[in-house]
Formats: sequence, C-alpha cells, structure tokens
Amino acid sequence: MNPSMSKHLVLVIVCFAFAFIAASAKETSIAAASPETRQHVQALDPAAATQAWLASVPRSEREKSDAYFEGGYWLILWNFLMAATISIFLLASRISAWLRDFAERVCTGSRWLSLQVILYAIPYFFIAVTLSFPLHLYENFFREHHYGFATQSFLPWFRDQLTGLDVAIVAGTILLVVLYAVFRRVPRTWWIWGTAVAVLFAFGAVFIAPVFIEPLFNTYKPLTSPEVRDPILAMARANQIPVKQVFEVDASRQTTRVSANVAGVLGTTRIALNDNLLKQCTLPEIREVMAHEMGHYVLNHGAKLLTYFGIFVLIGLALTRALFDAAVTRWGAKWSVRGIADPAGLPLLVLIFSTLVFIATPFINTVVRVTEREADAFGINTSREPDGMAKVALKLGAYRKLDPTPLEEFIFFDHPSGRARIRMAMDWKAANLPAGESPVTEDSSTSR
Repeated sequence: MNPSMSKHLVLVIVCFAFAFIAASAKETSIAAASPETRQHVQALDPAAATQAWLASVPRSEREKSDAYFEGGYWLILWNFLMAATISIFLLASRISAWLRDFAERVCTGSRWLSLQVILYAIPYFFIAVTLSFPLHLYENFFREHHYGFATQSFLPWFRDQLTGLDVAIVAGTILLVVLYAVFRRVPRTWWIWGTAVAVLFAFGAVFIAPVFIEPLFNTYKPLTSPEVRDPILAMARANQIPVKQVFEVDASRQTTRVSANVAGVLGTTRIALNDNLLKQCTLPEIREVMAHEMGHYVLNHGAKLLTYFGIFVLIGLALTRALFDAAVTRWGAKWSVRGIADPAGLPLLVLIFSTLVFIATPFINTVVRVTEREADAFGINTSREPDGMAKVALKLGAYRKLDPTPLEEFIFFDHPSGRARIRMAMDWKAANLPAGESPVTEDSSTSR
C-alpha cells in the first residue's frame, strides 16, 4: 500500500470513528433525558397536551373550584338586586329627600350648594354601606374563609373594610360634588360632561393608587432575592419600563391568592408581586406572570381600558338621562325629586346606571378579557415559559373555573379561562420550541 492510499484510509477510519461517537452521544443524551424532554422530541399535539394539563387536577379540586366560581354568578345578581333594593327603599321611603332637606336647612343659599352635596353624600354612603354590609360580609369574609382563600380573622379584616370605606367616602364625595356642579351648569348635556369627569377621576385613581392608596392596606418593600429580582428587571429594561426596583407585597396576611402588577403612570409606575407568588411558584412561573403584567404596560392597556370605560360610561349616561327624566316625570312628586341637579335623585341615578351595568356585564367582561389575552400573548413571547404559563393557569384555577362552556366564558369571565390559557401556551410551545428545548429548568425554585 503506497503512502497516499494509507493517508486516505486513515482519513476514512477517522471520519467513521467521529460519526460513530456522535451518533452514540446523541442516543445517550436522548436515553438519559427526562420524560418531559423525550415528549418534546416528538411532535407536540397542543389539544392533547392541554387536556393532559387539565386532567392533572384532581377531581375534588376541580369540583371545589367550579362551585366557588359558579357561586359568583349568583353573587353578580344578588349584588345588583341589593343595590337596586337600597335605591328603591331610599326613594320610596323619602329618606333621600329627607337627607336633601336636612342639607338645605343646614346650609341655605346658592353659595353653599357644594356643601349641601357633601352633607347629603356622607350619610347616604353610610346608609348604603350599612344596608349592604350583610351581603358584603358573606361574600368577602365567610365565603372566602369557607373556600380557604382568606387568611385574616374578623377584626383585621373589618379594620381593612373601614379603611376602604374611608377612602370610598372621601373619593365618592369629591366625585359627587364635581358631578352635581356639572348637573347644575349644563342640565341638558350633563351626560357628556359627566363622562369627562368620570374618565378624569378614573385616571386620577390610576395615578395615585400605587403611591397613596395601596400602601394603606399592605406593606411594600424592595424585593431582595437577586435570582427573582434580576430577571424581572432585565425584562423591564428590555421593554423600556421605567423602574429600578421590584417590590414585594405582604398579601399573605389577607389571602392565599397569587398576584402581581405593573401599576401607575407619569412617574408612579411600580412593579410589585405578592409574597404568595414568591412562596407558591417556581422561577419560570414567576417570570411568566411578570411578563404578562409587563404586557399590560407595554401594550398601553391602561389607556385603552380607560378609553373603553369612557365609551361605556358615555353610552350609559346617555341612556340614564332619558330614563331619569322619564322616571322623574312620572314619580318625581311622589319621591320629592326635583330634577337631575337635586341630590335626592342620586338613588335613582344609581338604580338606573347599576341596571345598565348589570345588563352590559358580558360586554364589559369581554373587553377586559381581550386585553388579558393580549397580555398573555405578550407574556409567553417575552418569558418563553409555556409550561410555566400552564402551571400558573392551574394555580389560578383554584378560584377560577378551568374549563367553562363558551357561553359561560363570554358572560362571566373577565380573564381567559384556564383551558384557553393552557391551549395558548401549548400552541406556542409546539410552534416555537425546537425539539427538546427547555428554556429554563422546570425544577427551578425561589430558594428564599
């Protein structure tokens, strides 16, 4: 054999050797991979994968979740009927007219009209809250404890309710003073200007809530765990969210639910996640939740929802104007309600507007649900955590029905159902993750 042939033979042998080693290594890596990774190697069927995730929830937990959420359907009705009953009672008993007369006796003269509204509004709020308190107590205390979602004893819970009542009375009274000033000055087009006032107040609430209202109920402190904080800040920088730290909220003193938010505008923007999320979720799940919340900010959902809110209020107040005028024409003398600028007519306004909101529930829920689905899509594309998204959907399924009918989801869901969210995650996984790829190990935890 000549030297040239020898060299060629050696090259052939070396090539075969490398090919054999590479093939052996590939077989070894597949054989040693986890069952989850071997599943990724095969083509993923999103529909079957979605059903597999849903089937992983024990039947008893599904039944408990369904019972809790379906009970909420009735609570929507009972809350509406309670508001309507209180309004009719205040009108028919002429308590509303008596409150108006009392305010006028204390502050006589046109220069004191705003003070008259204040003197009417404060006792009105106390009466309405007192009459509705039994249903509120059942819905937000006893029922939450029965299903295992509440952690507060009665006295701390009641203290939080009083704090919320104080905030509501102050904000509600200011709003009524401004609205009745509008009613007096533009009695024909009050529904247009009233919409503008409502939108401005809603914007103000979004602006001040993270800084002045939310800290009244919970303690916010900087998150110090770098393995959780740093990936969140990295996503925030990548999406131009103007924050430099992440806050942790002690929500576990009130509830077992997981949540997070990116809230605020014009310099009050803040990223916060509650301690339940840190305790109950792995790092991939936390990444996915925070990416979803950042989606709301990046996609301008605050401004969009404020616009939709304005449209709904405009339509609602236009219908309210027509119905209010008709009701006053027919029953105004009986109730001693003089017109739109009369504070005694507030229960009638509440009755009409709450009825319209009740009827519009499916449409309002749909608007919110669409923005939530957009944030889901942003979150999965940003975090690249399809399994994390599926696991979080199952955790949220503890109090939100996982697999509703399409009609249920249209009427009652202001977020996508667990089934819809898992299907989105599995569709994304099948389309975007190469075989065997797992962006973050699924056994990562928050080791705090």
